[in-house]
Amino acid sequence: MVTIMNAERIASLLQFADGLFPAGGYAHSFGLETYLQSGAVSDPAGVESVVRAQLEGQLASADTVAMLHAMRAAARGDTSACVELDALASAMKPVVELREASCQMGRQTIRIAAAIFDHALIREFAAAVERGTTPGHQSVAFGVVGGVLGWPAQAAAIAFMHSTTVAIVSAAVRLLPMGQLDGQRIIARLAPAIARLARHAMTRDLDGMSSSAVGLEIAAIRHASLEARLFRS
Repeated sequence: MVTIMNAERIASLLQFADGLFPAGGYAHSFGLETYLQSGAVSDPAGVESVVRAQLEGQLASADTVAMLHAMRAAARGDTSACVELDALASAMKPVVELREASCQMGRQTIRIAAAIFDHALIREFAAAVERGTTPGHQSVAFGVVGGVLGWPAQAAAIAFMHSTTVAIVSAAVRLLPMGQLDGQRIIARLAPAIARLARHAMTRDLDGMSSSAVGLEIAAIRHASLEARLFRS
């Protein structure tokens, strides 16, 4: 049975994971636009393959792991550990376009959290991001907020991966002759994988973080040189 306290926590998690949350995810395709312009992806099946590669190659094995550890650090009030995790999150993103996209979204996330929640750790981390002493990656910012607000770890991991899934699918709907129903089918088909990957991410320590999304990283690099671009990454 969901208690009132847990219901409030879930409600705040839904707020921060919602596609309408103004973190700027709508402005990024995470390399998908490059695949579409090259012709490598041209239909919903191709889009689903790209999202699955993002989930399995980067999001679940690196970003979600960092997010969960940031939640644990924030829950025990350890700002220094959150800053260290932020540096590690940067090291896991060798491609500048994806690194900058992550920071843009994270900075906005923690800025909004500091404005609506009166909590010392959120303010401290937001101030460090504003000073430029820590980059403010989305995974860490999301985890800081989640740790302070007491989000359930598995639900947070699922919501974090779901939000990126929705962002990429939304980009695909705008880029392809593909309807909203096609997009919702992709999201539904990926739900079991997201749940499985969330459980796995919860068991990983920081030494177990990895990234193997080489194709997506190359697509992100090439995105900067496209003649026409609708998205920032």
